[in-house]
Amino acid sequence: MSLIQEKSVHDHAAVRSAEPPAPPVGAGRRGPSALLGLLTAAGGPRYAAALLVDAVGTGLLRPFLLLYGIGVLRLGAGAAGLAMSAGMVAGLLVVPLTGRWIDRGARTLPAAATLAVRAVGALTLLVADGLPGFTAAAVLIGVGSQSWPTTHAAVVSTLTAGRLRDAALAAGRSLRNAGLGTGALLATLVVTGGAGAIRALAGVTGAACLGAAVLVLSLRVRAPQAVAAGAAEPRADAGSLRRITVLSVANLPFAFCFDVLEVALPALLVLHLQASPAWSSGVFVGNTVLVITLQLALVLRLADRSRRAVLAASGVALALSYLGYWAVGSLGGTAGAAGIAAVSVLFTLGEILYTGSGTALVTAAAPPHLLGRALARWELSTGVGRAAAPAVLTALLAAGPGVLWPVLAVATLLGVVGVLRLAPAE
Repeated sequence: MSLIQEKSVHDHAAVRSAEPPAPPVGAGRRGPSALLGLLTAAGGPRYAAALLVDAVGTGLLRPFLLLYGIGVLRLGAGAAGLAMSAGMVAGLLVVPLTGRWIDRGARTLPAAATLAVRAVGALTLLVADGLPGFTAAAVLIGVGSQSWPTTHAAVVSTLTAGRLRDAALAAGRSLRNAGLGTGALLATLVVTGGAGAIRALAGVTGAACLGAAVLVLSLRVRAPQAVAAGAAEPRADAGSLRRITVLSVANLPFAFCFDVLEVALPALLVLHLQASPAWSSGVFVGNTVLVITLQLALVLRLADRSRRAVLAASGVALALSYLGYWAVGSLGGTAGAAGIAAVSVLFTLGEILYTGSGTALVTAAAPPHLLGRALARWELSTGVGRAAAPAVLTALLAAGPGVLWPVLAVATLLGVVGVLRLAPAE
């Protein structure tokens, strides 16, 4: 039996009426059909449509939110940036509460709430007339965005199991990356139309998120009663949760990889190598294409390996890529930029292995009735790492590439040691 043919433990019928679960849509298929089957395995077409709307909406928000504050509301760049940072911090503070809500048995309701909150945030921009309104919108958008990964993983984990769950999560990430790229491209095109076009984009984004929330809410999926009621071995469960907490701490240096691509590499290419900004764009596009095309394939290929081993391998690949950036950066000019682009293939493979194994490891190791708290701790560590990364990376790069890359490599390898020694053996 292939991985795609593995059965789901909890499809809609199982969750609602305890009937035997049916094989997931797309069983036995390959290529795009397999991707579609995995996307609909957890939640059906309505949930897959909500995933696409979420991804495109997030892609739309990223480029234009700051521009909305500056171009439409006439705020200073510093004030708008501070408001956006406040939104991200507020979102991080809400993640643990979302995890506890999930542990009370809720599944699609928290996921729908994150989309609805984002919709309200986008629509708040339309009535904002200064910094307070923009800050309120940024906080709402931050809360919804930061809680979404936890709620999405909880929904998928309730409706699928085992390696099928890993593949469904990977398929969702492939779709999300495609949607992010599409949304960013659309936003880039729209913002050239001026303030009126940006306001229209805010309205469309809010309406789309609201529609996605309605789709998710219509599924009405909750955790099975046995899960919601809790477990009979609190000591073992507490031990599992502690190990996931340790894993989340080890995850911090891994999480820097996202901003290496968005912050460190562009600064290195433009400021230190004096290369054209086109090199940064090319590396970013190449990374996006590779993630979309290889994410699911690698998860399927590595299905017989332990998730812990794959997560550790991702850290080794990332650390080697950081050392590679250090080495080729000394070439300077076009040769150095071309070397950066080549090493970025290894970096992207490490990123794919990381995103394909981290959440999967947490969902596999978490006690079912503590799934929300386990996912919240993992996503909180990722969020903290991403929040700290821009300041840390730019400070290290200011000291020189010879400081940035060795420090990143050593920190990531220390994370690998923590994963191998302390992470759950799944």
